[in-house]
Amino acid sequence: MDDLDRYIAEQMKDTAFRAEHERTRLEFALTELFISSRMEQDLTQKELADRSGVRQSNISRIEKGQAIPSLMTLDKIARALGKEVRVSFV
Repeated sequence: MDDLDRYIAEQMKDTAFRAEHERTRLEFALTELFISSRMEQDLTQKELADRSGVRQSNISRIEKGQAIPSLMTLDKIARALGKEVRVSFV
C-alpha cells in the first residue's frame, strides 16, 4: 500500500469524505478510462476529436473531470477508440 492508498483509507473514515468519494467514483473511473484508452493508441485530444466528431475542448473538459458526457458522446468517443459502451445494473 503506497502513501496515497494509506491517505485515502484514513480519509474514508470520515463520513463526508466517504460520501463524496462514492458520489464521484464513477466520474473518476470514466476519466481514467478515457485518458488511458486514448494514450494506448498514441492519440492526441485533437486526433480523437477528429475521429469522433466531438470537439477537442469537450474531450479536454471530460478528461479534466469538468464535464460529464452524455451516453451519445460516450458512444462516439468509444467507437473512435475502437471500443463500445456497455451499461449494466448489477
